[in-house]
Amino acid sequence: MDSSHDVLSFRPEEHAPTTPEGFRPHPLRGPFNALFFTALDRYLDHLLRPHKQSLFGNLPPTVVELGPGVGANLRYLRAGTRLIAVEPNPAMHERLRARAARAHIDLELHTTGAESLDLPDASVDAVLSSLVLCTVADPATVVAEVHRVLRPGGRYAFLEHVAAPDGTALRRLQRASRRPWGWTFEGCSCERDLQAVVEAAGFAETDIDAYRLRSPFLQVNTQIAGVARKGVRRHPRLHRNANALPVHGEPAGRS
Repeated sequence: MDSSHDVLSFRPEEHAPTTPEGFRPHPLRGPFNALFFTALDRYLDHLLRPHKQSLFGNLPPTVVELGPGVGANLRYLRAGTRLIAVEPNPAMHERLRARAARAHIDLELHTTGAESLDLPDASVDAVLSSLVLCTVADPATVVAEVHRVLRPGGRYAFLEHVAAPDGTALRRLQRASRRPWGWTFEGCSCERDLQAVVEAAGFAETDIDAYRLRSPFLQVNTQIAGVARKGVRRHPRLHRNANALPVHGEPAGRS
């Protein structure tokens, strides 16, 4: 995938309001969003399926998903997959559990926020997220946590909406609708440069595609999809020993 796109400025002060404590359940917005994303599940999947099929194919037997919501991505997991679901919104849990049971997914639900994953270092081979980094209080901290829990060679597959280029009508719309949009969708910001966040997280490889979605939800039509891989460390001792080996046909000890 082509990782080239216009670099968008990342301005924390432009994000929708969040709290230092992280996600706070809301008695109205939580149930509304659970119902909203359930009702639009098939339509949203129709829009995003080409990207999700590429990103979420051939996943390992154990997967971590950040913010699975009502389970929109379970359709891309094989039956029997162990899914470690990091979902702090209790309004999503009932639908997520029911859908996991129907799909024969072994669900392990974590209710902590993505900024502090309750997982050991280098413990999983794949982490995925879709339309999640827009909502967390600190996306850089979340991506750093993803990097921490991935094993060497592990992958982070993500699909996110991002800020439109500066000076465009779409960027002005994103800015004008910042407060009502953020309030309705529980802190969601349409003005983040999430490609820069992922690229700054220390992954060995990043492969990111920027594209424009065609949907009536104009604020989220500028999106990125990609994979970031954690580097594989070479054992220093083995590396030194390999350098010390003689060339074929050359006596050992010759300089």
